[in-house]
Amino acid sequence: QVRLVESGGGLVQAGGSLTLSCAASGIIFSRNTMDWYRQAPGKQREFVAIITKGGSTAYADSVKGRFTISRDNAKNTVYLQMNSLKSEDTAVYYCHTPANYWGQGTQVTVSS
Repeated sequence: QVRLVESGGGLVQAGGSLTLSCAASGIIFSRNTMDWYRQAPGKQREFVAIITKGGSTAYADSVKGRFTISRDNAKNTVYLQMNSLKSEDTAVYYCHTPANYWGQGTQVTVSS
């Protein structure tokens, strides 16, 4: 059974930082591309960042230069380091695999 569990969300002031984690089980983590999506209130879920099994990364334009995705295959965990947070980054952040498994999400709220 595949399980993705996000953590690390919370309330932060604009300009602050947070690091999200996603612990995966039930998959061969090292062989999987992993990505992060987010969904703001009243908006569609949108792509944030992706990391391949080889460590290549890509980002949405809205977060490029501020967010960093990384992975630790020994811990079956993918991370999202978020710096210089803006109020428009407020959303529920979800971990996802290309096989279309989703975590339950973690809330990030940025106060201005």
